[in-house]
Amino acid sequence: MDIINIIFALLSIGLGCFGWLAPRYTLGALDLTMGETTMGMSEIRASVGCLFVGMGIGALILGTPPAYVMLGFCWMGAAAGRLTSLILDGQSQKKWVYFLVEFAVAVPAIWLNI
Repeated sequence: MDIINIIFALLSIGLGCFGWLAPRYTLGALDLTMGETTMGMSEIRASVGCLFVGMGIGALILGTPPAYVMLGFCWMGAAAGRLTSLILDGQSQKKWVYFLVEFAVAVPAIWLNI
């Protein structure tokens, strides 16, 4: 169980680093474009990047089941938002893939640590 928790935390950090350190790449991967200001870049660095980096680092530092459950809840929140978009905004293969990844991290992280 400990190794799985560490893998999920490292996955969070790794994926978060893309948003944080490669926001243009992340914008493209998410089918987003830059606007007239740099707020889009800032939002990607914050919400898609460092938020996930912080979640993963926090879980590793605390190293407790509740910390890893919270990591799972955060991923479940992302999955819930993605599912909402699939239902209300229309479906695409990319949305389904992202939803499945988010859900695949969330469920075991919660289930193994609750």
